[in-house]
Amino acid sequence: MACNLRCVAHDRSDNAGKMDMRARLIAAVVSTVLTVTSASATVVISDDVGGRMQDYTTHFRQVRDSGEPVVISGTCVSACTMVLGLVPSDRICATSNAVLGFHAAWMFDNSGKRVVSASGTQDLMQTYPAPVRAWIARRGGLTPNMMYLRGRDLAAIVAPCNSSRAASASRAKRSGGVRQVADTKNTPRASFDAR
Repeated sequence: MACNLRCVAHDRSDNAGKMDMRARLIAAVVSTVLTVTSASATVVISDDVGGRMQDYTTHFRQVRDSGEPVVISGTCVSACTMVLGLVPSDRICATSNAVLGFHAAWMFDNSGKRVVSASGTQDLMQTYPAPVRAWIARRGGLTPNMMYLRGRDLAAIVAPCNSSRAASASRAKRSGGVRQVADTKNTPRASFDAR
């Protein structure tokens, strides 16, 4: 029988049924405790150079669903910038050290060469909130070249962190990027990572 983490093999005895119910109850309690306590953590983004859009979408949806606030306190470029559209803006702030970098999505062609992905770039743009899309449009749209958002322009789009939130960032869990796995498909990336 194939089982996932919550699957418990059954046998015909009453004891097995009681054990299965206990296991389910314990799993439910542990899941609830983890859900409740995870909201007290803060995700700090610094030195994140991006990667596969699919990986970042999954990661930031988990952050969104956890209720965790996000502090951008350093470099967040490429697919990392998807945080702006995937986590509610009222749970994101940026320190004075924050720098966001945007460029067109790309993928490998059949010969292993990097090429711009028009559909990936469109998906990336649709992920961003309207103020980010407008900022990018004023600069000519996404291209293979990185464009940086920082300082006053960033503060106009992402709320600056207040002093208590910035202080809590030093004690928070850090997110230095979603690690990539071997990619056998030509999936869009928003990162010009070394290969």
